[in-house]
Amino acid sequence: MVKSSELITDLVSRCGGYAVIDGGLATELERHGANLNDPLWSAKCLMTSPHLIRRVHLDYLEAGANIIISASYQATLQGFEAKGISKEEAETLLRRSVEIALEARDIYYDRASKGSWDYNGDPKALKCPILVAASVGSYGAYLADGSEYSGIYGDTVTVETLKDFHRRRVQILADSGADLIAFETIPNKMEAQAYAEILEEDDIKIPAWLSFNSKDGINVVSGDSISDCAAIADSCNRVVAVGINCTSPRYIHGLVQSIRKVTNKPILIYPNSGETYDGVRKEWVPTTGVAEVDFVSYVGKWRDSGASLIGGCCRTTPNTIRAIAKALSEQSAPHF
Repeated sequence: MVKSSELITDLVSRCGGYAVIDGGLATELERHGANLNDPLWSAKCLMTSPHLIRRVHLDYLEAGANIIISASYQATLQGFEAKGISKEEAETLLRRSVEIALEARDIYYDRASKGSWDYNGDPKALKCPILVAASVGSYGAYLADGSEYSGIYGDTVTVETLKDFHRRRVQILADSGADLIAFETIPNKMEAQAYAEILEEDDIKIPAWLSFNSKDGINVVSGDSISDCAAIADSCNRVVAVGINCTSPRYIHGLVQSIRKVTNKPILIYPNSGETYDGVRKEWVPTTGVAEVDFVSYVGKWRDSGASLIGGCCRTTPNTIRAIAKALSEQSAPHF
């Protein structure tokens, strides 16, 4: 049995030196007909259309993802309560987000064992493990005011405030059957510290990763140093990987180099498409997007800089992930 501290290193080793993370969830849910115009965003589908969530998870598994992330990014007990949902039902919905991902994994394994083959002609189910990561979005994601992209929470919010906000959700997700917890789109050092303290103080039994976002390629979005943030992740034994998500592809290389200077833990990156989120209008501005062919052209550079887990975030698709998986496979194949 793999120790929790070795979960990611074992995955990467068994997958041939890299692993693939899935891509954007909300865009795919909308493509399948979901209406996400709601403060709960993609978590709304936990109540209205869980079958669509399962379908998107399966799409990413078929595209080559080794890690799928649950639809709990925007699922908070406080957010559900604001919608009139009882505490008991809210906790059930949190658990359900992981159950849906686990169901998708089981379906995928079943299909693969019956003869589904990947693009290299290998039986997918035998290649490497598939992990389910339980997503935890930032306090700013709950506020739904764009502050997850600024990290500015105001003077009244402290580490203790954030620990009180996140603690019960983390406990529920840790006991839900997920393989690890993905703390995503962390916008400031304070929230990273809150996560690290929850993991240690509550003796969370499964490992976690911390993933930050940046808009300048130097700091996280609040202006805190990416090196300082990564150092918090490095100092926490329950954190088994650290990296960047929901950030423009053009900034990833430099950020990975900065992270590598302060930690030897595996580095994960799953950028967005390169577009910019307008927190006031609550929409993505598509003028600076990176086409899938250009997105994938970065993959070798990212891997060479030290990233060993690579995927996509907002506005990326199963096609993006399929192309990333193929590019990584080709780059790791022996040349004669």
